[in-house]
Amino acid sequence: MIPFFPRQIAHRAIVVYLVTMAVVGIYFFDYAMDVWHIVLGLIFVMGFFLLSSRCSEGWKDIPERNYVVNVFLIALGLRLVWVIAAYFYYIDVTGIPFEVDTADAYAYHEDATWLANSSWNTIWGYLTRSGGISDAGYPLYLTGVYRLFGPVIIIPRIIKALLSSWMCLFVYRFCVRMFGEQVGRMAGIMCALMPNFIIYCGYHLKETEMLFLAVAFLERTDYLLRVHNYNLWNILLPLLLAGSLFFFRTVLGAVAVFAFATSVLLSNAPAMAKGWKRASIIGWSVLAIFVAAGGTVMTEIEGYWEQKDTNVVNKRLQQTSRGNQWAKYATGSVMAPMVVALPFATMVDVDNQIAQQTKSGGNYVRNFMAFFALLAIYEAFRQKKWRNYVLIGAFVIAYLGIISLSGFSNSERFLLPGLPCLIAMWAYGISELRAPSYRLLTSWCIVVFLMEFGWAFFKLGSRGLL
Repeated sequence: MIPFFPRQIAHRAIVVYLVTMAVVGIYFFDYAMDVWHIVLGLIFVMGFFLLSSRCSEGWKDIPERNYVVNVFLIALGLRLVWVIAAYFYYIDVTGIPFEVDTADAYAYHEDATWLANSSWNTIWGYLTRSGGISDAGYPLYLTGVYRLFGPVIIIPRIIKALLSSWMCLFVYRFCVRMFGEQVGRMAGIMCALMPNFIIYCGYHLKETEMLFLAVAFLERTDYLLRVHNYNLWNILLPLLLAGSLFFFRTVLGAVAVFAFATSVLLSNAPAMAKGWKRASIIGWSVLAIFVAAGGTVMTEIEGYWEQKDTNVVNKRLQQTSRGNQWAKYATGSVMAPMVVALPFATMVDVDNQIAQQTKSGGNYVRNFMAFFALLAIYEAFRQKKWRNYVLIGAFVIAYLGIISLSGFSNSERFLLPGLPCLIAMWAYGISELRAPSYRLLTSWCIVVFLMEFGWAFFKLGSRGLL
């Protein structure tokens, strides 16, 4: 077992990134990213890989209490620095403390500012006016924050930094129970350093809170199944957390329930009586059918959000409509095998896609580290341990499977809820690295280069710019 992230792999990941950036920048010189986004990508990529290697090696044997404090503080420090820097940067660039081409974020702020001075009956009636609750959770939460502190924009973002840092500890806890102490420590460090988690703390969007609830659900459910301490609170809390996800994204709540039912049925939990087992199988089958139809459900439930949103995904779909002869090949059957590596990193400047360029470094990390997610899946089945990991496996496969079959398979924002589970898989894959699988890493580096170059070619070609 490898108890830390080897520096040889970290250095290789950085070299591949530098080579890819150089080749893409030179080959598509007319559409090269500006210096700011190139530097930001370098900071994110080098920071993630170098610090993951150094911290995982340096902290692998320190007392648990010291490790927990270190991870929380480094996560919180990075997030607070980004929150403050992004706040003033956005003001300088846009005149308001919101990102370029903001849509949902500013709407959430405006609604919460108004609702903070309204009655709770008015608030609930307004948030559920369309008859659904799938997007009511975050405006309701933000309204509560504004009632307590006033409509001070930076306060919810500081709270996001705290919640995101706490989420890293949840990942550490359930990874320790699933995979062991060293894997848990690697996963916690990677969550603390993951660029995408840091960036979202500077947005006025629901993703940080939604991720916190999803990971808290996984941690508490795993605790319930493994510790077998079946008191009322331990049973009720995972159900409440799963229920809360329906207020943020209905499909995510359905996937949480599906993952729970699947883990009860297939994991090494205490055996159920035959009658209850048959009932569980029936319930699991019904949930499986519902999740299988999730692509359509997601499109219907969040259709209004996608219609009014001008985020990077919607812009890409609109702008590539002229190149449908290319885009039509991005079907579910094509994207599903790549879903653990998606989204691809944007390394060219086209159509002013600022948000995609900002997350380019973080998306590259996902692309490179996907090798270890695939290795984790292989090792879990090779060693016949997959039943021990069925909770996160069911959650991430169900959710990412839905996304891959929808029209948003390269949408970073839609794929984000699967990232904490993928990070857990990265850490486990690293720990199970052997000489044969290490040799395959060289081939994967070539694949990653082709991913990034091919995506740049696709983005420009589908717009008729080549």
